[in-house]
Amino acid sequence: MRTYEYNVLNASRQVWLASLGAAIVTRDWAQSEASSVFRNLVKEGTLVESRTIRIVGDRIEGSFAMANSMWKRARNSMQSTIRQAADTAVSLVQSNLPKTILPANLAAAKAAPTKKAVRARKAKAVKRGARRTKARTAK
Repeated sequence: MRTYEYNVLNASRQVWLASLGAAIVTRDWAQSEASSVFRNLVKEGTLVESRTIRIVGDRIEGSFAMANSMWKRARNSMQSTIRQAADTAVSLVQSNLPKTILPANLAAAKAAPTKKAVRARKAKAVKRGARRTKARTAK
């Protein structure tokens, strides 16, 4: 064999032996130190995840609280407006219609609707909602 060929074979053998040595060193490191590094990574990841979940949860909770507050204000405002309009209508009717046409007790006329009337209104609202849904899906 020539010297050149010997040097090439020797160099490739040295690279092979270095890669075997690297594999052994990596295996030894993985058995001794990698598990503690991995555990620390998992621990840190768990802490970051729990903080993130807490922050997101707080923001969602705040959003729900704000939405509920706005809903209550809107509902109260609507109820107040409707009451005022109803009271105004009753006052107009009382002042403009002859006393003989009005019932003796106007409060009785304002009494709660019957169960049958409530059911009929609900059924009508359900039908209306179904038509709207059908119209939206048709588009």
